Amino acid sequence: MNKLLIASVVGALSLSGMLASTSALAADATTTTTTPAKSTTAKKAVAKRPAPARRLIKRKPGAEAKAAAKVDAIPDGATKWSCNEGLAFYLKGDMKRDQVVTVNWAKKDYQLPRETTTTGADRFHDAASGMDLVVIPTKAMLFSDKDSSRLADECKTDEMAAAGTPAPTQSNALIKNVK
Repeated sequence: MNKLLIASVVGALSLSGMLASTSALAADATTTTTTPAKSTTAKKAVAKRPAPARRLIKRKPGAEAKAAAKVDAIPDGATKWSCNEGLAFYLKGDMKRDQVVTVNWAKKDYQLPRETTTTGADRFHDAASGMDLVVIPTKAMLFSDKDSSRLADECKTDEMAAAGTPAPTQSNALIKNVK
């Protein structure tokens, strides 16, 4: 029953489309036989759309340039971690106790929540942005889940590089408290 109904609807639509096209052809044929010069100019005038009187959406001059130039400022109190190949990121937060730290990488801030690990490394991972920070006592590494790449490696603070102290991780703080 449904197939019969669909077939009748399709037939009715195709018949009405055929009738409309034949009437349009008949009207076009009568105008071309009587005045061919006027019909071509009339077609050109109909084909062109009139220009809008005013813009519906007003754009501010230079708004695109401002949006492209917007970058996140380095958070106040952030620590610089210098990495191999001249790369660096800034970390704001206390890795010993905070559940969320802010990483400023490539002029953009990322809020990374703490992930639990069984290895003793501190891991901060945000699935939405794909940023993954892993900190072990000797260095930090920054990964991207989006393209499965290591963005920065052998990252250390100035204190770690100069004095050879371990990273300020939660596991190191627990070891010191046990002794």
